[in-house]
Amino acid sequence: MITSPYEKYRQSSVQTSNPAQLVIMLYDGAIRFVRTGLDALKKQDYEKTSLNFGKAQTIVSELMSTLDFTYEISKNLYSLYEYTNHLLIEANIRKNEEKANEAIGYLTELRETWLQASKLSGNQTQAESANE
Repeated sequence: MITSPYEKYRQSSVQTSNPAQLVIMLYDGAIRFVRTGLDALKKQDYEKTSLNFGKAQTIVSELMSTLDFTYEISKNLYSLYEYTNHLLIEANIRKNEEKANEAIGYLTELRETWLQASKLSGNQTQAESANE
């Protein structure tokens, strides 16, 4: 049972979001976990580092598992997710800040791309509705 108002808000947020918003939320989570892992790495808290890099890896794996391979772009996204996941694994095993920062770069770019695509499809949907 969810008792925290923040947790209730987060659950409601997820339940009322469209698919593009959910993907953006996943990117936000992955980026936040990598940053938290990097912060822990700087403090030499390796348990927290591993935990957070692992959470980011789980999100990237989820993004990989939801791809629809009937679209050509899914194959390219899969490769990019796979490489990002590899970077996170390397960052976690070797406690390598550079690999984690590279992963954040890809996740941030992908998030921005999804955000722009979401805005464009929203505008297109609104324009189509206005023309009906």
